[in-house]
Amino acid sequence: MQYEFSIQVSPEVAADPDKLKTQISRKNRLPLDGINHVQILKRSIDARQKTIKVNLKLKVYVQEDFVKEPIKLPEYPDVSNKSEVVIIGAGPAGLFAALRCIELGYKPIVLERGKDVRSRRRDLKAINRDHIVNEDSNYCFGEGGAGTYSDGKLYTRSKKRGDVRRILELLVGFGATHQILVEAHPHIGTNKLPDIIASIREKIIQHGGEIHFETRVIDFKIKNSEMQAVVLQNADVIETNKVILATGHSARDIFELLYKRKIAIEAKPFALGVRVEHSQQLIDQIQYKCEVRSPYLPPSPYSIVKQVGGRGMYSFCMCPGGVIAPCATSPGEVVTNGWSPSKRDQPTSNSGIVVELRLDDFKEFSKYGPLAGMYFQKAIEQQAWHLAGETQRVPAQRLVDFTQGIISSDLPETSYKPGLTSVDMQEVFPRFIFETLKQGFKAFDKSMPGYFTNEAIVHAPESRTSSPVRIPRDRFTLQHTQIKGLYPCGEGAGYAGGIISAAIDGEKCAEACINALV
Repeated sequence: MQYEFSIQVSPEVAADPDKLKTQISRKNRLPLDGINHVQILKRSIDARQKTIKVNLKLKVYVQEDFVKEPIKLPEYPDVSNKSEVVIIGAGPAGLFAALRCIELGYKPIVLERGKDVRSRRRDLKAINRDHIVNEDSNYCFGEGGAGTYSDGKLYTRSKKRGDVRRILELLVGFGATHQILVEAHPHIGTNKLPDIIASIREKIIQHGGEIHFETRVIDFKIKNSEMQAVVLQNADVIETNKVILATGHSARDIFELLYKRKIAIEAKPFALGVRVEHSQQLIDQIQYKCEVRSPYLPPSPYSIVKQVGGRGMYSFCMCPGGVIAPCATSPGEVVTNGWSPSKRDQPTSNSGIVVELRLDDFKEFSKYGPLAGMYFQKAIEQQAWHLAGETQRVPAQRLVDFTQGIISSDLPETSYKPGLTSVDMQEVFPRFIFETLKQGFKAFDKSMPGYFTNEAIVHAPESRTSSPVRIPRDRFTLQHTQIKGLYPCGEGAGYAGGIISAAIDGEKCAEACINALV
């Protein structure tokens, strides 16, 4: 017999199969010696009270053997000689669009401006060690997109957009741990993602698709409002009337190209702020209400949302046991982001702490039309670069000093490898952002007593939370509202916010594109 139910247990019991069986037997009046297997379907931690509990959704096999069914990938056909679909960008939206094209019998041709995952590592080392930014290969550009080397969080609130479970199962099929199907907030880790991305690439090529690295698209050929071809930086032209545009939230050159070609785009609200680093031990003490974290508990995350003067301020992309990375995509700018390895075993934690922006915040840049938000974002990144000595060092300040307008006399070493420069953050941000952050940090301490400490270090800026531009598309056909055959896709087009939602959108755009071909 199989029984499916939910149970709340201590972390110690959740981690010990024998203790868990005993608890199940006692609470559900099942014969202990008859429980052959306990399968954990879902797991989450409830740390709201002093006594921490683990919520488990279980399937219990009583006097019945458990047979584990492996996750199988779809039966991908050979599409070597099939009709072609051009996909610009090899991030999650582009790669999952390519896989879906193959699954439906069409040949994807993926054009990626950056390098493959292995080659990207040299350029990441260069920005960390030598402060050299490669515009085509960095933490944002290259195989797998921004997610590959900046964490691999898989949690999404976009469950109404598509089949989240399907995307997670595909990732497991390509090598991710089965635990991402179980955890309430699944995470792969920056050290694991590159191999998974490489496996996806190999599958695409194995079945007749093409992926071209270091291939930047610089123009489109359009006739009578219909896509005709894409033009590459080396002057090659690929004729096509079906293009999935999945270039990510930092592809400013693509936004500029669309604007220059009078292809409709829109300014979009986004959020911008700082990245704050605490010791992981302190966050554990606050969240788990303990002196020392139990070995049965993972490093604790946190999530805070506050309204400050009618404007939202919230934590973003929180990385327990993680580090802060330099994520500029052009020389002359400083950008921060965070990531965690799969074990989340670094001694520090960090989170973006960002302020909600509105379209009227960009009035100073109105001459740039729909690119106003992008230029607002860019100006702050360039100001940070100047203040940090025109290097990839990051403007930094102790947290309490930040709120008091005091330039920190000393800064401890943080996980940000290029280094820190002590500044007054009022010089980095417009006044309304600085004041919102200043008041918000004090409000944060009411939710997490101990958070507001001068041992925490503020790094600036956290500016690439989402795209500052939306590329409009028809809600049914997913084609651009003006250009037939152009399918704006994923985070860069303004329709996703992370790996899972971008992958879902990639699949949807592939399906829409192919439906138009049939």
